Amino acid sequence: QVQLVESGGGLVQAGGSLRLSCAASGSWFRINAMRWYRQAPGKQRELVAAITSAGSTNYADSVKGRFTISRNNARDTVYLQMNSLKPEDTAIYYCNAGIRPLVSLNEYDYWGQGTQVTVSS
Repeated sequence: QVQLVESGGGLVQAGGSLRLSCAASGSWFRINAMRWYRQAPGKQRELVAAITSAGSTNYADSVKGRFTISRNNARDTVYLQMNSLKPEDTAIYYCNAGIRPLVSLNEYDYWGQGTQVTVSS
C-alpha cells in the first residue's frame, strides 16, 4: 500500500521560512509527477507547485519567486521550500503524487494527510 507522509509544517512569522517534506512509502512501478496543494479555510484546494520525474517544475503565480519545489528520487521524497512567507500562505498543505502501481498500466493519484502551515502577521 502506498502512503505519503508530510512533515515540516508549523507556525512562523511573516517573512519567515519553512520547509515541507513528503516521503512516499510502499511499492510501485514508478512515481511520476509530485505536487503540493494547499487549502485555506473556506477556500478550494489549489495547486501550489509541481515537479515531474525529470525535474521540470511549475508554480502558482502567488508563490513564484518565494517557493521552491524539489525532489529526491532515490529517497522518494518531495520538498517545498517556502521563503518570505505571508499570512495569506496560511493553509493545510497536501502532498500529491501520480503513481503507477506494480500491477497496473494506469496512474493513480495518492494524497498525504496534510500539514498545517500558519503564518502570523
